Amino acid sequence: MIPTNQKHKTTILVTGGAGYIGSNAVLALERKGYKVVILDNLVYGHRDIVTTVLQAKLWVGDINDRSLLAKLFKTYNIAAVIHFAAYAYVGESVTNPEKYYRNNVVGTINLLDAMLTAGVKNFVFSSTCATYGIPKTMPIAETHPQNPINAYGTSKLTVEKILHDYNQAYDLKSVIFRYFNAAGADPTGILGEDHIPETHLIPLVLLTALGRRDYIKIFGTDYPTADGTCVRDYIHVSDLADAHILGLEYLLQGGNTATFNLGNGHGFSVKEVIETVQLVTGIKIPRLEAPRRPGDPPILVGSSRLVKKILDWQPQYSDLSQIITHAWNWHQKRHQNTHKNKIEEFVTS
Repeated sequence: MIPTNQKHKTTILVTGGAGYIGSNAVLALERKGYKVVILDNLVYGHRDIVTTVLQAKLWVGDINDRSLLAKLFKTYNIAAVIHFAAYAYVGESVTNPEKYYRNNVVGTINLLDAMLTAGVKNFVFSSTCATYGIPKTMPIAETHPQNPINAYGTSKLTVEKILHDYNQAYDLKSVIFRYFNAAGADPTGILGEDHIPETHLIPLVLLTALGRRDYIKIFGTDYPTADGTCVRDYIHVSDLADAHILGLEYLLQGGNTATFNLGNGHGFSVKEVIETVQLVTGIKIPRLEAPRRPGDPPILVGSSRLVKKILDWQPQYSDLSQIITHAWNWHQKRHQNTHKNKIEEFVTS
């Protein structure tokens, strides 16, 4: 139930709110008593999740549709925007950068301009640790140099720079969150991860446990890590959603533009993820070892000291087995009545 409190008159626009992280953020907003409007083109989002789980009003459309944006801002008295709408497949961004710059950069400019026209000046932006490129120090702090190595990371860094310029020129305030690896599902089991194609390690291992894939492929077993496989920082999607609420309220209370990493501050290897899935599910996971992929850093772990200090953010689900248990509960429910075709191989770390 959404509590009845002073927030019930505050309307938040969430772009990409039918996607994985976006829908979890909408759920968190609704639990806090906010009214939510979702704008999503449903290229990767799920209409059924919005209509069956969330109470938000769904507008199906694109952030590059300027007339639609103008209509949306005229229809609702929007207090702030949380912006998740972006293409986020790293490999695709290398082969088709135009798609990424047109949507992630040009589309965001259209959205910002519509906000300014409507007098809306609070913006929470979904960025990425991909803006850092190959890390030089570990854990990665917000002051680490930003040298992205693909169009996806460059598109997000470009928007970060735009937001700082819009702050100076137009007094548009923003909170920028640079994510590490989002994972898990809502603890109640009503929301989780369902990408087509799926590229993330944890859901791919779980799909293997469900028999939807024949094996999980491990790219590189000779890295300078404890077990030879890549190490990544996994952050529970509910903790991500909570951070967005804190960032939103920081802006609504007059906070200045700020940038924060979002991660757990420690990493888990590919083999640790697979072993934990086996423990949680009780199912042996077949695996295939393969050569390293170019551009995969051995370790990616973020420092979240700043967001904890400024926004008082405290992750609730930092344990890997907890993250995987929540994801497993979701995947069993989500896929129990779906066809059993094998999932294509698109794994990343």
